[in-house]
Amino acid sequence: MGSVVKILNDRCIGCGTCIDACPFAAILMMKRPGHDSKIELAVIDSNKCLCCGACVQACESNAIEFVKSVSRDAVDRNLYNGVWVYAEQRHSEIADVVYELLNDGKRLANKLNTTLSAVLIGSGIKSNAQGLIDSGADKVYVCQDPVFDNFQDDPYTDVFVQLIEKEKPEIVLIGATNIGRSFAPRIAAKIGTGLTADCTSFEIDLQTRNLQQTRPAFGGNIMATVLTPSHRPQMATVRHKVFKAAKVEKNRKGEIVDFKVDAKTLVNRTKFLGFVKDLGAIVNITDANVIVAGGRGVGKGEGFKLLEELANLFNGVVGASKAAVDAGWMSYAHQIGQTGKTVTPRIYIACGISGQIQHTVGINSSNIIIAINKDATCPMMQTATYALEGDLYEIIPNIIKEIKSIKDN
Repeated sequence: MGSVVKILNDRCIGCGTCIDACPFAAILMMKRPGHDSKIELAVIDSNKCLCCGACVQACESNAIEFVKSVSRDAVDRNLYNGVWVYAEQRHSEIADVVYELLNDGKRLANKLNTTLSAVLIGSGIKSNAQGLIDSGADKVYVCQDPVFDNFQDDPYTDVFVQLIEKEKPEIVLIGATNIGRSFAPRIAAKIGTGLTADCTSFEIDLQTRNLQQTRPAFGGNIMATVLTPSHRPQMATVRHKVFKAAKVEKNRKGEIVDFKVDAKTLVNRTKFLGFVKDLGAIVNITDANVIVAGGRGVGKGEGFKLLEELANLFNGVVGASKAAVDAGWMSYAHQIGQTGKTVTPRIYIACGISGQIQHTVGINSSNIIIAINKDATCPMMQTATYALEGDLYEIIPNIIKEIKSIKDN
């Protein structure tokens, strides 16, 4: 159910008060065909109206009201069943995030007492299906055709939509990768459902079977739980490293289903020219076991050389908060948090990082968090496994000295 704004013709006097009140210029004055009044009356432009209610409050004639409307995209939810994971691949290599989604997808499927399926699209990729079953999938839909040799939005979207319309899954999970972020919204738009991006956790309301999709909102200042109560499937994207990877059970039993598609029915408005591997990022922080990260408290770009020295002693890498990247002290490849990367190191050392939710959402799965900060009351110091209060330019050199001493002995 939703709401729309409606003008009551028998009450509207054409005063224009609502036009002044509307912040979106969504109200016009015009004569109504077939209406007895010769004056111009208010008309709502549904393409601009955001149902803010400003006009309802401003109208002294009580001629504007909210009315409930049933979305034309509402579906019979009882027809939908099963949890799906999109098995993203490039050059026949399955993306790491897929195995993480299979892990949490299995948990959701068990709660709903249903099956977990993976959807594999590509050319010559059927040999990957058993690996998805080994990682928890009960069924793998394989869509193979030369047209899927390289990822292109249009044909991939079309075949996925055809598969959804035929099989009707209840939940669809997609990695928040470059491909996923381009691909998922197109699917959701075509099938008329919602999409929650960059989710960090999921739960199930067993009474309604609604997927509770939690993600950072309002710039990361709060965690919002989003529902899709009237539409199916419920769709969400998830970043790499938010969940643990699924455990592998070799030669696990499962079903492989070939989904045949007529390539002539697929729309494709683009031409694939070639694939150029990104060589710009010289650090892979998502796979690091130890990360030494710096924030605004480092104070200067030169300070990251000290962090790098400490990271090298652990065979680790250097990370950075958004504030440090914005200041030009480190490149974006090192950025951790809501607008950067999600990491799951064994040890995360936060140096001069206050610990606002925009950053901590990217490190919550770290095994051990060590915080170094002058402010003992900041969020990072409160949530850290170990908190060291003081000047990082005094504490870190002493740590480096002790580690070198141990290594020398």
